[in-house]
Amino acid sequence: MRVFDGKKAAGKILKEIKKSVVQECLEPVLAVILIGDDESSRLYARLKKEAGHKIGVKVVEYKFDTQVSDNDVVAKIKQLNDDENVHGIIVQLPLPAIFNADRMIEQINPQKDVDGFHRENRRLLEKEKGPHFLPVLPLAILGAVSDAVKNKLEELKGKNILALVNSEIFGLALKLVFAREGLSVNYRVRNTCLVLGLEKDLLAADVLITVSGCPNLVKDEIIKQGVILIDGGITRYHDGKVVGDIDRKSVESKAAFLTPVPGGIGPLTVALLLRNVYLAAKKRET
Repeated sequence: MRVFDGKKAAGKILKEIKKSVVQECLEPVLAVILIGDDESSRLYARLKKEAGHKIGVKVVEYKFDTQVSDNDVVAKIKQLNDDENVHGIIVQLPLPAIFNADRMIEQINPQKDVDGFHRENRRLLEKEKGPHFLPVLPLAILGAVSDAVKNKLEELKGKNILALVNSEIFGLALKLVFAREGLSVNYRVRNTCLVLGLEKDLLAADVLITVSGCPNLVKDEIIKQGVILIDGGITRYHDGKVVGDIDRKSVESKAAFLTPVPGGIGPLTVALLLRNVYLAAKKRET
């Protein structure tokens, strides 16, 4: 089983960003809306801040407890929209269930939507026009899949690509990003950490993508020999241990390729996000 080196892939992108930021005398700023105390959300935010610090992209967190109202968060987003010193805004997902993530994302200025999930960016992507920004997590997943087939994505045309996702928005964005390369993705939105009823679909998948946040959900008995496994899930336990949706030890004798957690999709997603922040800052200066 070949294991994807997300840190190496991310490092190349971050190095290019740092060089460009210095040469162009830019001061890119990313605002992160963080609500509640979800461990994975806090981890994601910290990784963005650490990576940004190394390359000259300032990452500012705006933290809210779960008592905050949607209206208060929206008011902060609108304030950040009007702040010319802020180039990118994201709402860190997942949010506590009581909050309307879609509504919050829709309040972000599409030209500052560096995560790429705003409806306008999705609409432009669906019409095969250039969105302001491509959604970074689907783009990172596509990059890993491309690495799995040594950049010969045409070899996957007609193959069975299945994604287990935790939101309709993400599933659609993933489908649209892959469609740009002529690849078809079937996705299933899962609100529980169960594969009951999906066993046949999973066993038929040539490429299996998981973005569920369900620790060790995928094991060897539900995958086919030689499958490409893309793990975009992450769970952080109270003791600090981080695991993905795929049970690495269980699948290593059957899978042909795996993105590990940590060190796989996460670092690459962060790098692509920060690249969008840099591009937004560059656009502002021109």
